[in-house]
Amino acid sequence: MKLDILVFGAHPDDAELGAGATIAKEVSKGKKVGIVDLTRGELGTRGSAEIRDSEASAAAKILGISVRENMEFADGFFVNDKEHQLELIKMIRLYRPEIVLCNAVDDRHIDHGKGSKLVSDACFLSGLVKIDTKMDGDDEWQEVWRPKVVYHYIQWKNLEPDFVVDVSGFIDTKVDAIKAYGSQFYDPNSDEPETPISSKNFIDSVIYRARDLGRLVGVEYAEGFTVERFPAVDSLSDLI
Repeated sequence: MKLDILVFGAHPDDAELGAGATIAKEVSKGKKVGIVDLTRGELGTRGSAEIRDSEASAAAKILGISVRENMEFADGFFVNDKEHQLELIKMIRLYRPEIVLCNAVDDRHIDHGKGSKLVSDACFLSGLVKIDTKMDGDDEWQEVWRPKVVYHYIQWKNLEPDFVVDVSGFIDTKVDAIKAYGSQFYDPNSDEPETPISSKNFIDSVIYRARDLGRLVGVEYAEGFTVERFPAVDSLSDLI
C-alpha cells in the first residue's frame, strides 16, 4: 500500500499529540495516512504496553488512518544505529510516502529527539540504491524510496514553528484521539501515579497551543511544524 503521509512517533500517542488534527484533516481530504510507533511505551509510569496497544488501535480508528504499525523498539533505550535504521528503511520503502512527519527535534523526553534523528536519517538512507532490504518473509528486494520532505511536529517544548497548518474544524478529532489513551491522560477517577501529562492542565495546554498558533495566523486552530530545508510555495497567493 502506498501512503501519501507516514507519521512516526517514538511512543503511541506522540503522533496524536503533535499532529493529530493535521492527520485528521489530511484524511478528510482523501489522503492515505499511516502511523508507525517506534516503541510500545512500555516504560510509561501509567498503564502497560498491552493497554497502550489497545488505545493506539482505538485512536487510529478515530483519526481514520489507513494503517498503524509498531516497531517494538526498546522504550527509552533504542538508538540511532544501522540495525534500527534498516528496520525503518523497510517501512519507508514498503509504504513509499511523499511526506514524513516525525518527533520534535528537541524535547523533554529523550526518545523524542532520538526518534526524530533516527527517522530523518532513515528517510535519507532509504533513497540509496546500494542499501538492500527485504521485508521479513519476502523473496524480492525492495525498491529504493526517499520521501520528498520530512517535517517535525512540536511536542512538550514550545519550539518556534517554521510553518503552521490551519486545523480549524479538526481539533475535536485530535482531542478525541488523545483521550483514547485513557491510561495516560487526565482521569479524575484514576488511582495511577500523577505524571507531567496526566493533569487536566496538560490537555488544556494542547488545545490552547493550537488556539494560540491559530490566533497568530488568523485562523481558529493551527498545528506547528519545523522543517529540514526551506519550505517553498509556487506563488505568494499560496500563503494564507
